[in-house]
This record gives sequence, structure tokens and C-alpha cells, in this order.
Amino acid sequence: MPRPIQATIHLQGLRHNLARVRRAAPDARVWAVVKANAYGHGIERVFDGLRGADGFALLDLAEAQRVRDLGWRGPVLLLEGAFELRDLELCSRLDLWHTVHCDAQIDMLAAHKTNVPHRVFLKMNSGMNRLGFAPEQYRSAWTRLNALPQVDEISLMTHFSDADGPKGVAEQMAVFAAITRDLPGERTLSNSAATLRHTHGGAHADQPLDPLVTSDWVRPGIAVYGSAPDFPEHSVAHWELQPTMTLAAKIIAVQAISTGATVGYGSNFAAERPMRIGVVACGYADGYPRICPTGTPVLVDGVRTRTVGRVSMDMITVDLGPVPQSGPGSEVTLWGRAASGALLGIDEVARSAGTVGYELMCALAPRVPVEVAD
Repeated sequence: MPRPIQATIHLQGLRHNLARVRRAAPDARVWAVVKANAYGHGIERVFDGLRGADGFALLDLAEAQRVRDLGWRGPVLLLEGAFELRDLELCSRLDLWHTVHCDAQIDMLAAHKTNVPHRVFLKMNSGMNRLGFAPEQYRSAWTRLNALPQVDEISLMTHFSDADGPKGVAEQMAVFAAITRDLPGERTLSNSAATLRHTHGGAHADQPLDPLVTSDWVRPGIAVYGSAPDFPEHSVAHWELQPTMTLAAKIIAVQAISTGATVGYGSNFAAERPMRIGVVACGYADGYPRICPTGTPVLVDGVRTRTVGRVSMDMITVDLGPVPQSGPGSEVTLWGRAASGALLGIDEVARSAGTVGYELMCALAPRVPVEVAD
């Protein structure tokens, strides 16, 4: 039989989360962000769950081709734009919208031969200091683009660095508003955190956006995949989000150990009492973080318990004290939804590993079989 581990992609969770974003930003259109192979879920697997979006946003041309091959005829946005001149040929052929964040990309457009002008998204570096034109350079970049016959409509874009924390979006929003106030074109500003925490109309919004710079398009990423963008301040329950990925395995062996006995490599866990230890068919080669310490939460038969000892390549060990009826074959939910309906948020596991849910989703290993459930 196959090794007893499986990931499940929940299409209903994707649909629910997309609808939740729409309730938070009722006047905006929604990009479904499917970069990084749909945050590790698989573009082909999530497509049916996200086809209710207004467009798909991603990073590279291969992903854009996959979305078109699935039959999507609506907007597709390249979030980092073209990397070289010939990329624009595929943008023309696939009818892709694309970001312009530097002078080199404007130069590429000026050299591009096309009969159909491009829809571009001019990005401002309003404080994130990754991609985009500095505020004082933004209007001249807009003027250059606007003069090109290769360019049709210019949309205006920025990205918030602190929408998930106490600093918020006000400072960057003020910069963006001041520079773009009289420029035409649709705006896209809000990521998951900005959409849920700051967008007007959100049931839990902390700070409404200035209506002059409210997004015409919002760009939810992690929220669509059932992770809270501002965990641990808020959980998925607070934002009314559902998990979209479950990683589950089974217990393959049970060890009864006495007080003082150690578990795993390095003997860094020693039993303080007699214990039953379950050995689970999941390890860091499956994408479960090796750095997870003793005490990382797991569900066994839907009951919350903890890991003990180090994570190995192919196995982890868990405390079966809270589930005395468990044994070989018992279900272990590493994150997501157990068969009983009990939930273990991916954010909790990520926090134990000192990271974020994004990384765990993206790190799901190719050797893990994946099922799609409606």
C-alpha cells in the first residue's frame, strides 16, 4: 500500500475565502493570486475553486500559460512584469497585463513591436523598498509610458509593507495619494491584510482607506488560502476564513516508554512520566518543518496533542497521552481539517516553526500525494 500521508485541497474553502474577501471589499474587483504554484496548492488544482475571481495574478510566463490552458479568458496580471524583451511577445500572444516597476521595462516596451497596445500597471515604491518607482520619479515614468503607442491603459499600483501590523497603511497611502491624485487609471493597492483590516466595508476593518485611493482591484493572497495575514493578532476564525489545505498522515507504530527515556535524534526530549509515543508517517522530506520543536500542536483522531523530540526526514513522534484509544492507523492532522471536523490552523504550526503559513504551504513536497475535494 502507499505510504499513509496525503494532502487535501479544499475547493469549497477556496470559494468561501474568495467570497469573504469580496464582502470585505464589495466595490472592488478581486485578483486571485496564484503565484508560487498557487501557494503550493497547484494552479490546476485550485482553478475550479477560484474561477469566480475577476482575474488571476502571478509571477512568471509559464504560470500564465497554465492559466490560459485551463480556459481562462479574463485578465491575467504578471506581478513582476517582463524580465526581458521577448517576454513581451508572449504577453501579446496570451493577452497578459503586466507590471512596470523600472525604467528598463519601459525601454522594453518602447522597443516592442506589437499591433495591440498593452495594459500595464505602473508600480510605485511607496515605502516597501522592493519594486517600483520612487514617488519623485513616478509621474515622469507615467508620462513616458503614456507617450508610447505600445501602451494602452495605465493602472496605478503599490504594495503595503505593514498592513498586517500596528504601523498600518496610512503613511504609504498618503504618499501614493499625493503623487497620483490627478492621474487617470484604476488603482490596485490592497493585499490580504489591507483588504481585511483597512478596506472600507469590511466587517472587522480597523481603519478605512482614503476613498481617493481605495483599490479598484484587491490582491488577496494568503487569505484566499485560509491563513490569517496578521496571525497571531487575529486568527482565521476572527477573519471567518476556512482552511484550503490539509496535511494528514497516520500513526505507523506506538512505543511505550518509561520515565527518563528519550525520543528521537539528539535525545533532546526525555519523558517526565511513562508515555505512549506515536510514530507518524510524515517528516521534513514531506514539507513538515524540521525546526518544529517539542510542543508543536497536532491532532490525533481529531484530538489536540503535541509533537515530542526532533522531526526526522520521514517521521515525527507525538504524545498519545490525550488520546489513549489511538494506535497504528490513527489519523494525524498536521494542519488543516481532521475527519472529525476539528481544525488545526496552519498558522499555529508555522508559528511554532518560527515562520508563516505561506512557507508551509509552498514547501509541500512533491512526494506527498494530493487529493482535490469539493
